[in-house]
Amino acid sequence: MMEDKTISYKDSGVDTEKGAEFVNNIKKMVHSTHNKNVLGGLGGFAAAFDVSFLKDYREPVLLSGTDGVGTKLELARLLNHHTTVGIDLVAMCVNDLLVMGGKPLFFQDYISCGKLNLEKMEAIVSGIVEGCKQSDASLVGGETAEHPGIMHDDEYDLAGFVVGVVEKEQMIDGRMVKQGDRLIGLESSGPHSNGFSLIRKLFLDGKRELPSSPEMIQVLREYAMKPTIIYVPYILELLGKVPVHGMVHITGGGFQENIPRILRNNLSAVIESQNFPILPFFDFMLKEFSVKKEDLYSTFNMGIGYVVVVDPSYVDQTIQELKKTGINSYEIGEIKSGTGVHIH
Repeated sequence: MMEDKTISYKDSGVDTEKGAEFVNNIKKMVHSTHNKNVLGGLGGFAAAFDVSFLKDYREPVLLSGTDGVGTKLELARLLNHHTTVGIDLVAMCVNDLLVMGGKPLFFQDYISCGKLNLEKMEAIVSGIVEGCKQSDASLVGGETAEHPGIMHDDEYDLAGFVVGVVEKEQMIDGRMVKQGDRLIGLESSGPHSNGFSLIRKLFLDGKRELPSSPEMIQVLREYAMKPTIIYVPYILELLGKVPVHGMVHITGGGFQENIPRILRNNLSAVIESQNFPILPFFDFMLKEFSVKKEDLYSTFNMGIGYVVVVDPSYVDQTIQELKKTGINSYEIGEIKSGTGVHIH
């Protein structure tokens, strides 16, 4: 006679008790991002955010965005470095919103994992909380899902969603960009969260393990894993002082794919690469690997993570105002007639 064995949900790989413990453990962190507009606490079926303050806007426009961190997470897994990828997640969402002049209001995250590791998940959430604080957004909720049998125990993926607001007449969409305008580039901290498929190809040789070279590992740890800069506090401060014609978040595809998003058919951008320092990480890649400089420029930010387009008469003021807020910027190019992006 066969022994009767009862199979539980936990036996299948999903630990609901540990999930409840995780939510309880992160409540204090999450609540630290809340303001008076957040109604209710963590753990409900839906998040509530009081938007009655929108009555102070003449024509409020809600903006939204969603993004992830991409394969940078594979390096985080291999290096066991999980405290900053949450900042990356928030940054990738709020920086896109910011391009239109949007002020972030609230953020939600989605974490999928093979197995719920409390220490690792809490480290990830600590980064999300830090990112929300830097962008002055409330973390109002999220979802953490175990995917046993689908993902390896130590694997995870992240996605984020943000909602923001801008006054309709102050929305920036590139319509004001004109020939003769100058491009002001704000420094990046590294590759941010883009181009990591190429980074993994070069540094890991396509394998899912760290390189044998201690120098290579140190470069990845010190430079590649630096969190994406959240430009919200710098740009929102600038917008109150300088008339900005257009803005660009330099993400995947580098200058070549992102700057044309704000250019009309008869306009081009000329980038003077000698006007800003290339970060050590990219110099290292040029010296160590068989990779062309133009390929790097079409993949990475190369040291410029965000671009502001202004009239020539506002170049000096823009750079000075940004410096006051604590970030370096450079005049990196000009808007001219033609098409595309040209890097000199």
